[in-house]
Amino acid sequence: MKEDTLQQEKTFSNKDFSEKKISGKEFERCTFTNCNFSSSAILQSDFVDCLFDNCNFSMAKLNHSGLKNCDFVNSKIVGVDFSVCNDFLFTVNFKNCQLDYSTFFQKKMKKTQFIECSLKEADLSEVDLSEAIFHNCDLTGTVFDRTILFKSDLRTARNYIIDPENNKLKKARLAYPGLLGLLEKYDLVID
Repeated sequence: MKEDTLQQEKTFSNKDFSEKKISGKEFERCTFTNCNFSSSAILQSDFVDCLFDNCNFSMAKLNHSGLKNCDFVNSKIVGVDFSVCNDFLFTVNFKNCQLDYSTFFQKKMKKTQFIECSLKEADLSEVDLSEAIFHNCDLTGTVFDRTILFKSDLRTARNYIIDPENNKLKKARLAYPGLLGLLEKYDLVID
């Protein structure tokens, strides 16, 4: 990508950044629609107040990049390692996104919204998800290990297995049948 270093309030539509390198760029209040970032290397770049709509980030590398108040809508974000993003002001929300096999290891993601998302086999180990919302999300195989889920809303989430002895669940909102995922390790038969 050989444009100016700073991009403000621009709209990028139908751009193919797949397998390309984006380095040292800053995007403020930009909208990306129908863009392909699959297998791209996004290095030391910042995205501030950006919207990604119907984009493909599968297997993208986000090394030392910032995602500051970014919304992802109707996007495919498979196998992305968010743990390598800058921690400073890291704020993301997802609506109708496929986040399968992605990792958020040790990120602070208080109040993050996952709305109608698939997080199959995702890694949420040691993530602070206090007050996060998982509305109608599929969490099949998602790893919760020393995850902070204080006041999180999992009432409409499904297929999760969370060990209450290994995670912090105080005041988390749960509903049956998802509640059964808290008892999985005990190998109980519940009728």
